[in-house]
Amino acid sequence: MRLLARLLHSHYYLKRSSGVCLSRKAVQGLDPYLHLLMPRTNFLNALYTSLSSEILQTAMRTSYSALQTYTQCPQKYKFQEIDRIPAKKSKEAVFGTYVHSALNFMFKQTPLFPTVEETCGHFRINFPASPNDVFETEAIRKAYFDEGVRILKSFYKKNPPWNFSVLGLETRFEVILEDEKNSATHILAGKIDRIDKLSDGTYEIIDYKTAKRLPSQEAVDSDLQLSLYALGVQKKWPHMSSENLKVSLYFLKHQEKLSSLRTPDSGQRVLRNALETISEISTRTAGNKQFEPMPSALCDYCPYKPLCPAWKHLYRKRATNPTDSAPLPIDDITKEYLALKKEDQKNGKRMDELQAKIKEYMEREGVTRVFGDEGYISRSVQTRHSYRFDKIREILEPIGKWKDILDADEKKLRSLMKELPEETRQKLILYGIETREFIALKVSLKKIKSPEEVSPAQ
Repeated sequence: MRLLARLLHSHYYLKRSSGVCLSRKAVQGLDPYLHLLMPRTNFLNALYTSLSSEILQTAMRTSYSALQTYTQCPQKYKFQEIDRIPAKKSKEAVFGTYVHSALNFMFKQTPLFPTVEETCGHFRINFPASPNDVFETEAIRKAYFDEGVRILKSFYKKNPPWNFSVLGLETRFEVILEDEKNSATHILAGKIDRIDKLSDGTYEIIDYKTAKRLPSQEAVDSDLQLSLYALGVQKKWPHMSSENLKVSLYFLKHQEKLSSLRTPDSGQRVLRNALETISEISTRTAGNKQFEPMPSALCDYCPYKPLCPAWKHLYRKRATNPTDSAPLPIDDITKEYLALKKEDQKNGKRMDELQAKIKEYMEREGVTRVFGDEGYISRSVQTRHSYRFDKIREILEPIGKWKDILDADEKKLRSLMKELPEETRQKLILYGIETREFIALKVSLKKIKSPEEVSPAQ
């Protein structure tokens, strides 16, 4: 079944690449088994049609960066990974791509390594020679170009390529995740910037970063992405055990390298984290549940901001020709609602009426926030649990735990849940706890700048 899932996954990605003709060798690179069935294309199509709805719904091929996007903002994940809406990359992301390419060139040309001038020349040839839709003005383009050259010169001086034994550049890997609970097999894929063999016979994984902020050593020690890289390398080359493998983040702007070691437990932790996130995504998708936006400072760097339910009302409100299809005067309703909140008036009945209208507008227009001159109103889905203590008693009494919450105290139960065996916890969640969701509105009297007043982040 695992092989069948992999074949169908690979066939799925081939089908998405419509109009692209792949050779047998290219297909074998995509999956080492798929080329065996290339002469059976009709069979694969039939198999894909009949079984993919069952298997692909429970199996997922993803990356750690995609899962990280979900934890930061489920709505962005949906736009990017499910809806696959094309998005303009940020200046920082595009800049990082050019710098990575030059560093790859620097170490790849062994044994006749390029000079620092040739390395910077590679960067110059590939970097845009004039302003474009990413680097909009000559001043912006030149600032990023000069920064790239500065980084490469500093890196070359500190890291002459002939001093390193590089085993791999942009090394791809896959980790198979077995979800026994849901009888599913997932594939977690990634790409490692560089793998070195050190003089003492140990190995080092290096991930380049062009970010400005330098994290704490504690953050590096607990970085799940580095744990995944270590796990991926160990799956690919089993002799690279945790004891002789180091993981490092190299911050190019500061020429600082932060290193850490990983234990076998860290690999299992990243697998559990990934499985939990994948399970949550699958549950949302299968149940047709919303992928709620999570507004934060990262929104200013998100290419989907004008489309996001948390922001699109602000963009629509500032548009010359608003596209609201609703006859509701939402601007007037929002203004009155915020005014009542600001003055802290005890007009509960009118507030309830306004809330109902605002919720109606949000539901119909597909937005989670509406903006007024005095602030904005957010919609969120909140969850409340109710406990069926008759069922809980049936589960806990046989194992001698009912007396621990004899007063049927919810606080005691929540504390006890942490100590129970996993099988008992799952029974309680399934039979003893009822969960319901409801829509809540939250008011902020913080004034939000219009899109025209905010400096472009892209």
